[in-house]
Amino acid sequence: MTTTADIADFALGLDFEDLDDDTVTELKKRILDSLGIAVAAMEEEPVSVVGDTVAEFGGEGCSLWGGGAGGSTASPPEASTASPPDATMYNTTLVRYLDYMDSFLAPGETPHPSDNVAAVLACGEYADASGEDLITAVGVAYEVQGALAWNAPVRERGWDHVTHTVISAATGTGTILGLDREQLRSAVGIAGTAHNALRVTRTEAISEWKGIASANAARNAVYSVFLAKNGMDGPKNLFEGQKGWKQVVSGEFEAEFTPAERVHDVMAKKYVAETYAQSAVEGIIELAEREDIDPARVERIHLDTFAGAKLIIGGGEGSRYEVETKAQADHSLPYMLAAALVDRELGNDQYEQERIRQSDVQELLRKVEVEENTELTTRFESGEMPAHVTVETSDGTVYRVEKDHFEGHPNDSMSWEEIERKFHETAGERYDDERREEIIETVAELEEHDASELVALLD
Repeated sequence: MTTTADIADFALGLDFEDLDDDTVTELKKRILDSLGIAVAAMEEEPVSVVGDTVAEFGGEGCSLWGGGAGGSTASPPEASTASPPDATMYNTTLVRYLDYMDSFLAPGETPHPSDNVAAVLACGEYADASGEDLITAVGVAYEVQGALAWNAPVRERGWDHVTHTVISAATGTGTILGLDREQLRSAVGIAGTAHNALRVTRTEAISEWKGIASANAARNAVYSVFLAKNGMDGPKNLFEGQKGWKQVVSGEFEAEFTPAERVHDVMAKKYVAETYAQSAVEGIIELAEREDIDPARVERIHLDTFAGAKLIIGGGEGSRYEVETKAQADHSLPYMLAAALVDRELGNDQYEQERIRQSDVQELLRKVEVEENTELTTRFESGEMPAHVTVETSDGTVYRVEKDHFEGHPNDSMSWEEIERKFHETAGERYDDERREEIIETVAELEEHDASELVALLD
C-alpha cells in the first residue's frame, strides 16, 4: 500500500549522498534544459497573460525569471518578485508553455517531470537552500512523479497527468522547505485531495490552457505546502481513505521509490512537439532530406504508430485536422508531420500564427493518415518509441523510414554537451555568450552554489 507516510518517509530519507554520480548529472541536465526552455518562452503571449495576473496582485519572496512579469496591458504593473506560489505559477509557465520540456515514458502515462523544477527552485530560493538540497529535492519530485506515472496512470480514467504533478511538486517543495514528516504528509494530502485536473484539457478543441495547466498544478502544490508548514492539518489518508485517491482517481496501486533513479528514464525533446511525435518527426525529416522530397508532389503520408500517439495526437481524442493555433498544432500529428516535411525542421518558427495558416502546410496535413499498429504499441510498452513513416508522391514513388526511438530518448540520451548545445539555442536570443556560460557552469557545479545564486542569473 502506498500512503502519504510512504511518500514522506522516502522524501525526508533521501540525502544528497544517496544519489550516485550519474543520477546527479542527469538531474543537472534536467535543470539546465528546463532553464533554457524557460528563457525561450519569455516573450510568448500566454506567458504574458500569466505574468499580468501575477503582477496585478504583487508579492515578495521569490524572483520572477527574466527580471519581470506583467506590463503587457494598460492595467497590470510590471513585477520582478512574487510570493512562492505565484512565482511558481509564472516560472513553471515559462518551462512548460513551448512544449519543449522533458517527459517520463511510462506505458500508461507520459508526464513531464520538469513541471516540478521551477516550483522547487522558487522554494529553494525562498528557503536559501544549498545546491545539494536543490538537486536532492528535484530528484525527489522526479522520482515521485515517475513512480505515480508508472504504477498509477490516470489518463484512461479521465484525469490529466498534472494530477500527478500536484503531488510530486508538493513532495519536492515540502522537502526543500524543511517540513517535518507530519507536515509533509498533510501537504501531500491537501494537494492530492483538492487539485485533481480533468483530461478535457487535452481532448477535442485544445485551448491555450493546455500549456499552462501544469503551472497551475505546481502553484497549488506550493500553496498546499505553505498551509501545512503553517500548521494546517490535511487528509493524511489521501490514497487509502474512503472515497480517496485510489477509489476515485487511480484505482489500486503500489509504488516503490528509488534514490531518484527514475530520472534516467526521462527523455529530452529534440523537437518542439508533443512527446509521442518525436520519433515520427525525426523520421520524416530524415526521409525528406535523404530523398529530397518535393512537398508539392506528395500525395499521401501514412504513419503507423502506437496506441498512445494515435489517442492523444492522432485523432483518438478529437480531430487533429483543424489546426489554427499553436496549442492545436503541437498536439496534431498531421500538422507536425506536414510542417516537418515542408520545412525540414520543427522548432518555434513552425508554430508562428502566419506559418500555421499557410496553404502549403494546411493542404498537406489533410493528406496525413495516422494508424495504430498493435506491434508498435507492444514495443512502446517495452521501452521503445517506434514510428513507421511512408510518403507517396504523385508519380507513384513510395518512400519509407522506420524509427525505434529518437535522439533524446532514454535509449539514445542526450549527453551533457548536447544539452549545452540545446541550451545555447533556446537561451541565445536573450542572454549573451558570457551569461549563458555562467548559467551552464553554475548548474554543472551546483553543489558549490546555492539556489539564490542560480536564480540571480535568470534576470
